[in-house]
Formats: sequence, structure tokens, C-alpha cells
Amino acid sequence: MSNHESNFELPGNIDRYLATLSRMYAQEGKKQLQTIVVNSQIRVIEKWSSDNWDGGTFGHALYLIIPEALYLGTINNKNALREQIREDLNKLHNIQNEFIAEVFLELEVSEEPNWRKESGLLLTGQRIIAPDATSRVWGNEGYRVFLSHKNEVKKETAGLKEQLKLFGISGFVAHEDIHPTKEWQDEIENALFSMDAFVAIMTDGFHDSVWTDQEVGVAFGRGVPIISIKLGKDPYGFIGKFQALSCSWDDAAKEIVKIFIKHDQMLNEYIKAIENCSSYDNGNTLSAMLPYIHELSDQQAKRLVVAYNENGQVRPSFGFNGNKPRFYGDGLAYHLRKLTGEEYRLLRGGKIEVVP
Repeated sequence: MSNHESNFELPGNIDRYLATLSRMYAQEGKKQLQTIVVNSQIRVIEKWSSDNWDGGTFGHALYLIIPEALYLGTINNKNALREQIREDLNKLHNIQNEFIAEVFLELEVSEEPNWRKESGLLLTGQRIIAPDATSRVWGNEGYRVFLSHKNEVKKETAGLKEQLKLFGISGFVAHEDIHPTKEWQDEIENALFSMDAFVAIMTDGFHDSVWTDQEVGVAFGRGVPIISIKLGKDPYGFIGKFQALSCSWDDAAKEIVKIFIKHDQMLNEYIKAIENCSSYDNGNTLSAMLPYIHELSDQQAKRLVVAYNENGQVRPSFGFNGNKPRFYGDGLAYHLRKLTGEEYRLLRGGKIEVVP
């Protein structure tokens, strides 16, 4: 029941009548009904119904919120149980012009983080992350890349995350992204089991951290794309089997994208980044990835053409229009011809079309 000052008497006294009802059920041997009443949390919605009879008569709705174990036992006769409680309460109370119009039995809501595992049916190595947790960790779009790093380079890693964002990558940096009200280990696990790809930033001391090695183990076990960046430490163990980059912090973002753009999911996010590009300079930066696209579907090619033609920040960028190939590359039309086998041409207004 809400905390506002009520004009009604019955809602404020409902707990007293439920206590009397419990004793009555005990005397009558109605154990299930008594158990429901005793273990319920109470919520009352006032004035559920009303009429003008005898100066106004008002019916309230009573919600009895009960634990799962009890609720499951009511499934087959829930309507009869709630109707019995409603009738008995109305017999007990002596408040004029008020009554209980409806009684509802509701399931008590509680967090069940391990219910899938406890079922005994979860496939080995699988973990399902709730949509709200996924959204909290990654946001609502982007290719999800877990950036595994030592705490000493959290500032540099946060900067790398921002650079990757331009290309359509949503990065996770443990020391930056965990919400203060969430258990940090749970949130890291949420990120690990919902990531699309993994990057190990191998600075000195990377192997000394228990957490980084465990993060690598989860990535290896899940079979997601893995990259290691050598920034003072050579890849070792399982991670030594995967592609390693030798680059500086300044070049890391582009080098990462060059590899991940081979994956269709990453390519789609990259195209979305072009569609949403907000500046001429960003357009030139994005265009640097065009040579590293290995394959395009017809739909992806059409999306690139539409993005180029309709985004006023992309079309003037030299990397996409190809007007300064010496400095920015050959442009979108060139790469589309190479990837699709179709002929593309630039129109007088600067737009691209497929040659029939």
C-alpha cells in the first residue's frame, strides 16, 4: 500500500484481519490457506471498485505476494484459494462501506543468477547473461570487445576504448566500466560471457595477474576471436596460438579493427559507424579500414552506398570519394568494384551509383 494518507479504514487494518484469519484457518485445519496468509507480503490497491449505494461503497484489491515454493503449490487451484481468502476476510471485518473486492496471489520476485545452472540442463561452458546486464555492460550497440589489461595501464586502455568506439566497437575496461553498485567480479563475468571478441594488452606483468590469465581462459574456452597486443610482454600459453600485434598505443585501435573487420558482425557495426559518422575527419579515419574488408554481401554493399550518398560528412571525405588517393586511398567506389565485381561510378553531384 502506498504511503499517502488514506481516506479508507480497511487497508490500514488489513494486517490485523489477516492475523485473525490465520488463527481461524489454524482452528479449521486449513494449513495451505494459513501458510499463504502467514508468509505473504501485502499490497493493497484502494478503491478497486465503487458504487453509490448507501453513501458510497468501496472495494479494495488485496495482493498477497508469496515465495516461489508456496506459489507453485497454488497453480492448480489458485482461483479457489484467492476466492476463499476474499470471502473469509469480508466475513471477518466490521468496517462499513468497505470490502475486499479481489484477492490476488502473486509470485515474489527475486534475483536468480544461477537458475540455469541449477536446472542441471545448462550445456557445459554456457552461461546466459540477462539483457539488462548486457545493456549495462556494453550499451545497446557495437561489436563487444573485452580489453584485458593490468591496472597500471587503465588510463591508456580507457583511451584505446574511446578510439575503438569510432569504428563501431563497444569496449569493456574493467577498472572504468563497472557500476559502483554492482559486485565487480560479477560484472566482469557478465562482460566475459557476453563479449564478441577479446584483446589481451600484454604489458610487463600481464602474466603476474591472476585475473588476466583467467580472462584469457574464458575467452579461449568460449572460442571468441582473440588478439594479443605486445606492449612489453610476448604472448605465452594458450594466447600464444592467436594473432599477435606489435604496435604502439597510438596505432593499436586501427590494428585491432583491421583484424576484427574480417568478421561479419564487426563489419556490420563498422558500416553502422559510417552511417552515423558525424565529421569529415572521422570519415577519413573510417575510410582507412576499406582495404581490409575481405568480403561484402549485396546488402552490405548497398548499405555502404546509401551511407556514402546520404551522409554529408562522409561524401566530402577524401578517403571515401577517392579525390586524393596518394594521401587517403582510392575511395569507396574502387573498393566496391574490387569486392563485388560490379561497376560503380561517381556522379556529377559526387554520389555513387552502380553501372547497369
